[in-house]
Amino acid sequence: MTGTRVVVLGAGGQVGRALTRRFPGAEALDRATLDVSDAHAVRHHDWSGVGLLLNAAAYTQVDAAQDPANLAAVRAANVDAVRNLAEVAGRAGATLVHFSTEYVFDGTHPGPMPEDLPTSPLSVYARSKADGDRAASAVDRHYVLRTSWVVGEGQNFVRTMASLADRRVQPAVVADQVGRLTFADDLAAAVAHLVDTGAPYGTYNVTCDGPPSTWADVAEIVFASRGRPRSAVRRVSTAEYFVGRPDAAPRPLNSLLDLGKLTASGFRPRDWEPTLHDYLGTLPPPGSSGHCR
Repeated sequence: MTGTRVVVLGAGGQVGRALTRRFPGAEALDRATLDVSDAHAVRHHDWSGVGLLLNAAAYTQVDAAQDPANLAAVRAANVDAVRNLAEVAGRAGATLVHFSTEYVFDGTHPGPMPEDLPTSPLSVYARSKADGDRAASAVDRHYVLRTSWVVGEGQNFVRTMASLADRRVQPAVVADQVGRLTFADDLAAAVAHLVDTGAPYGTYNVTCDGPPSTWADVAEIVFASRGRPRSAVRRVSTAEYFVGRPDAAPRPLNSLLDLGKLTASGFRPRDWEPTLHDYLGTLPPPGSSGHCR
């Protein structure tokens, strides 16, 4: 890196918060501070001395992205913003770290998906992320980290399931989408490893390790941790779950990413299940005034 300044974009989200903890000296910017989709604002921001740009800003409302009324906002956040930051990184000689998703694939690959698998996005959101990946990859010094099923500080699937369990709700949860959880702190740790070790630039799959699971498997573990029976989770197919929802975006059934390239760099991802139990241990207990909402 030509500079020493570290900047986290999208600092208010789950990944952004984890990055600011991992890089405590970083400048943390949210959209209110700098709208990175605004080329004029980005161009006139002070980037002096920047050496590392960590882009955790994104439009992540997968179903809302299907609405044509939201297309401009989706493309602005997931494509234009990345292109703007890529220009900054190119001019400054900085490293750009950009976060992507397994949604860039259609989920039909038989087994863990490698980084060089051709993209085949199924939805508006997925297409925007694939295009954003290409924009980030135009920078010589770049890391594109593809991840899945992120859990961190903030609203996420695990916290939603904990809240449902505490309220004695018996949810229908998809049991035919396969993948692995990724904890935001692990994602931030992988970034630090790649940057600190000078790993070759390019695209890396980053999730937790361990056996493949489904959303229903995860939900059952959460319910059990809250003192509820696993049978309270009703296992359904993706088609069943979205029946009567023509507005829903198509999801890849296979979200399992191959971690061979990441582990070859020397990084050892944690197993998702014990890490999930650790995470659940940080949540307020059922019945407490601060339980998940």
